[in-house]
Amino acid sequence: MLFRQLFDPETSTYTYLLADEATREAVLIDPVIEQVERDVALISDLGLTLTYVLDTHVHADHVTASGTLRERLGARTVLSERAGVGCADQLVKQGDVLRFGSTGLEVRETPGHTPGCLTFVTLDRAMAFTGDALLIRGCGRTDFQQGSATALYHSIHDQVFSLPATTLLYPGHDYRGRTVTTVDEERRLNPRIGAGRTEAEFVAIMDNLHLAAPKQIDRAVPKNQHCGLEVVTPPPGPATGWAPVEISAAGIPELSPAWVGANLSNITVVDVREPDELRGELGAIDGVASIPLGQLPGPLATMPRDRPLVLVCRSGGRSAKAALQLSALGFTHVASMRGGMTAWRSSPTA
Repeated sequence: MLFRQLFDPETSTYTYLLADEATREAVLIDPVIEQVERDVALISDLGLTLTYVLDTHVHADHVTASGTLRERLGARTVLSERAGVGCADQLVKQGDVLRFGSTGLEVRETPGHTPGCLTFVTLDRAMAFTGDALLIRGCGRTDFQQGSATALYHSIHDQVFSLPATTLLYPGHDYRGRTVTTVDEERRLNPRIGAGRTEAEFVAIMDNLHLAAPKQIDRAVPKNQHCGLEVVTPPPGPATGWAPVEISAAGIPELSPAWVGANLSNITVVDVREPDELRGELGAIDGVASIPLGQLPGPLATMPRDRPLVLVCRSGGRSAKAALQLSALGFTHVASMRGGMTAWRSSPTA
C-alpha cells in the first residue's frame, strides 16, 4: 500500500494519503484547506484517483479541505454519523469498512474529544489513524465540543489499546516533531492514559489542564460543520413555523425528542436507519415509517410537500442529512430529531 504522511506547520496537523498500488484508488485523512493545492498536486503526480476524503472529527483547530476536494476531484466525504453534520456524502459507524482497491480501512468510534471522533484502522491492523483521540504521549482535550474524559478513557482502552502491540499509531497532530508511535509505547509511556492510569486518575488530569481555546475555533467549527465550505445561513420561512424548530450551527432543522413524543399523532416519523437497526438495542418509535437514507425520497416523493416530517436515525447524523435532502426537494415542514434514538431512549417520553 502506498502511504504518505503530510504536515501543516501552521496548525501542526498531519494529513495522511493511502492508496492501493494496483488500482491507484486513494483516501485522504484530515486534509487542511491551506494545503489543498499541495494535496491535489501530489495525488496527480502519483497518478491516483481520490475515492474518499475522511475527517476523523469536526475539527476546531483548522478548516478541513474535504468539501473542496469533493468539488475538485469527485471524492466522497466521510464523517461519523454521531457528528451531527449533514454535509458529508457518507456517514459511518463502528465496524464499517471503507474500501479502496483491494484494501480498506475499518471504522472505530472513539468519542471523548468530540462525540463524533473516529479512528481508522487498516485491515491488517498494522496502522491506525487516531485523529485527536490519542496523540503521541498525550490525547485530545475534553473540555469543549461536548467532550467527555470518561468516554475518551474507554474509547482509547477499548478501541486503540486493544489493537496489536506493534500497530503503528498516527495522530492528528504533534507539536514536537514526532511522527508515529505504537500501541505498546502508548500503553506503557503515555503520561495521561498509559502506565496503568485508572479512569479516575485520567479524568482528574483532564479536568485540570486549563487549556486556552484553539486559535481558529470560531472560524473552523462553523465551516467544518459544512465540510469546510462557506457557511450558508438558512433563510427564514415556513420551515420553522410549523413546530418549535431550531436551526443548528450546521444549518440542520431540529426538534427535541420530547416534542416529537408529544406530537406523534400529528406528524409522520421516518426512520432512515437500515431495517435491521430498528430491531437492535435502540429499537424504533411505534408507528415509524422505515425508509433507509440511501432510498430517499422513496414513497415520500408522492406526499404533499407541506406534510410535517420528522427524520430519525441512531444519533442525528443520518437524519440531518435526510432533512437537508428533503428540504432541497421542496419539503417545507421537515426536521431531524435531535440526538436520534440514543436521545429518545433517555427521554422521559420513551
